Amino acid sequence: MGESEERSPDGLKYYRLSEVEEQNTFKSTWIIIHNKVYDVTKFLEEHPGGEEVLREQAGGNATESFEDVGHSTDAREMASDMIIGELHPDTPLTTLKDDASLWTNWLIPGLAACIIMLMYRLYNSEE
Repeated sequence: MGESEERSPDGLKYYRLSEVEEQNTFKSTWIIIHNKVYDVTKFLEEHPGGEEVLREQAGGNATESFEDVGHSTDAREMASDMIIGELHPDTPLTTLKDDASLWTNWLIPGLAACIIMLMYRLYNSEE
């Protein structure tokens, strides 16, 4: 059995992160949620949150975003129909960080703090 034919204990095909990252087009849109690989291409127009939400996550880890929204049981069941495989188990966990969390948790608040500090200094220097 070749590397591309490896299967999980559930019988799902294993995908490398690089394979998922390549599926970030209008013709093929894949996302990762809890190490499962989902093909959401046909669901883009039907997604209640809008197509853009899925496009932002395309080719990457959408676990945090998916859980933050608090999807219903029905939504989770619908999603289970879109599973096409699992992320290969040798994928380092550090590569699965959600890029959005870096922006929302550190960079945006840091930038806001710098702007507030500069405004405070300008205000105090005018007195």
